[in-house]
Amino acid sequence: MVKTLQALIRPLAALGLASALIALPAAAREISPLDQVRTMTRGVNVLGYDPLWKDPAKGRFQMRHFKTIKDGGFNTVRLNLHAFEHMDADNRLDPAWLKTLDQVVDAALAQKLTVILDEHDFNVCGEDPAVCKPKLVAFWKQIGEHYRDAPDQVVFELLNEPCKGLTDEVWNAWIAELLPIVRATNPTRNVVVGPAFWNNISHLDQLKLPEGDRHLIATVHYYLPMEFTHQGASWNPATPKTGVTWGTDAERQRMKADFDGVQAWAKAHGRPMLLGEFGAYDKGDMASRAAYTAAAAREAEARGWAWAYWQFDSDFIAYDIGKDAWVEPIRKALVPR
Repeated sequence: MVKTLQALIRPLAALGLASALIALPAAAREISPLDQVRTMTRGVNVLGYDPLWKDPAKGRFQMRHFKTIKDGGFNTVRLNLHAFEHMDADNRLDPAWLKTLDQVVDAALAQKLTVILDEHDFNVCGEDPAVCKPKLVAFWKQIGEHYRDAPDQVVFELLNEPCKGLTDEVWNAWIAELLPIVRATNPTRNVVVGPAFWNNISHLDQLKLPEGDRHLIATVHYYLPMEFTHQGASWNPATPKTGVTWGTDAERQRMKADFDGVQAWAKAHGRPMLLGEFGAYDKGDMASRAAYTAAAAREAEARGWAWAYWQFDSDFIAYDIGKDAWVEPIRKALVPR
């Protein structure tokens, strides 16, 4: 039905009958990736490791927090979905999990937030691509069908931080296979795709996006220098435990240069950008964390990118759910008032 409506309306729009577009349901409208990024602006990652997915009654995050996020000055949420653990032996998604996801998406949309559905099982995929691939294919077949009529404020992200066994070559080949699966049900929905090596800026030049697909948003993650942003992180023992600060002129210039390199790639390839993750772990000193966070957000904004801070609660914390309050130095760094 959506395709039929588009076929009927586009000739009218070409004749200048823009009012015809108003009659279209939201799912049938086509928004360019650049316009999508312009509406996304400031975002935050949510719900990645929340008990809500297994038992909604035990959720730390509540639906009311979407209003908190909107009122806090944000326009986007990136939902970190670990869907593989909610599949049966035939890779079918648990209907109860899908029901929870629908409730989450509906609550976010009710606050006029853009919602990025980010398939976040990067560890499984990096450690064992052979196990991951059929699950990832099944996920996008089901999610594509399930949300084919969703409004354009729902954006898909193929996979968070492809890494390890998902080398540049392997990941580029997967992109070419996964996008047609999405396009079978969502021909014009904007899809976020980033490079291998944990979406690192150093691998952006290796990312191969299909030239004919112009509904793609490129993404990178930025945590450089790791010795500052990940100090004290138990999962990254190579970094110091504490005591690393950030904010010198040289450090700020390095960030500018890194972002300039990404911007050059974006312009050369005609792809709008999402800074999908950035931030500093909460073992560092607050002044340095806030300075780093503000610098990254402003550098992204200066280049016309959207961004999504890592993350709302848990670690890298922006909102203290126990206190039901923003961590004000981080919120102010992200959304100065």
